[in-house]
Amino acid sequence: MKYLSEFRNGAIAQRMAHEIAQATTRPWKIMEVCGGQTHSILKNGIDQLLPHQPQASVEMIHGPGCPVCVTPLELIDKALAIAAQPGVIFCSFGDMLRVPGTAGDLFQVKGRGGDVRVVYSPLDAVELAQKHPEKQVVFFGVGFETTAPANAMSVHLAKRRGLKNYSLLVSHVLVPPAIEAILSSPGSQVNAFLAAGHVCSVMGYWQYPPLAEKFSVPIVVTGFEPLDLLDGIRRAVLQLERGRHEVENAYERVVTREGNRAAQQLLREVFEVTDRAWRGIGVIPQSGWRLNADYRAFDAEERFQLGAIRTEESPLCRAGAVLQGAIKPSECPAFGKECTPRHPLGATMVSSEGACAAYYNYGRFLSAEELAKAASGL
Repeated sequence: MKYLSEFRNGAIAQRMAHEIAQATTRPWKIMEVCGGQTHSILKNGIDQLLPHQPQASVEMIHGPGCPVCVTPLELIDKALAIAAQPGVIFCSFGDMLRVPGTAGDLFQVKGRGGDVRVVYSPLDAVELAQKHPEKQVVFFGVGFETTAPANAMSVHLAKRRGLKNYSLLVSHVLVPPAIEAILSSPGSQVNAFLAAGHVCSVMGYWQYPPLAEKFSVPIVVTGFEPLDLLDGIRRAVLQLERGRHEVENAYERVVTREGNRAAQQLLREVFEVTDRAWRGIGVIPQSGWRLNADYRAFDAEERFQLGAIRTEESPLCRAGAVLQGAIKPSECPAFGKECTPRHPLGATMVSSEGACAAYYNYGRFLSAEELAKAASGL
């Protein structure tokens, strides 16, 4: 298939891995921002192709790039409360249904009689609102900048059609403030970033050069296929070895510097920037979107007036440390034991982009220390 098989060539991948190893003279830590990239790295064994010598290594750190995983527990609990109300059709993408809240998940609400539906687009939820004027239809709008235009379009369309029974439960977060928060952390060990290509296809990458300059880190816009990722890692390593810190676009077939201007205009029309809580991380200033005054009537939190909700994370779950890149999933004591995809403690084990799910599905049960020993033959 065009634009897939060309980027999955094993011989070229081995050659690129050799180039990375030849160029690496120091230990480097590179964070991939996107959970989809994390899964591709582990599924294709890219992490195992990279150099692992004590004095010359490339370690991939998995960032908070799973939008399902960083949706705050309070918002999950609000979703559960709204979905359980009579007269509500609660719509979501499928990966949100098993994300654990304080007391259960959306599947359990559905099992108790709640009208919870999986849709493939927020525009499907708008159609449901038009077909069922006697019901309140709510769509759980979760994601980074990639999914935001479709969610913005749904409320834009609902307003244009005069629908009074459609609302959006918004949990949109933004990548650049997250990168800044990670780099501003006193314990940050990240030397370079792979920026998410699909986010940049919408927003462009004009926001990244000030971050690269401020923190002296290379940022490489990267795709999701094996050769995309190896090329992004190679470019980041070459910059690090040469003492450079620039923004490079390694995904030119999809991404431009300016991004999708029509989508950005729609986002400016519907949303406004706000402080946003990230699950396992805390509040990051100016790191999210909410509906602006012109569209506030479509805000589900405003419409249902749930008030304060008391939340409680599992004391065994260390997803917050995983999301910050402080530990690998296999370094959590509950990983693969109390916490599995069938019985998850946190969102990182549920989501199709979660780092814990990736480690479990692709058999990465060794800690970083154990991997280093195995690589050195000890």
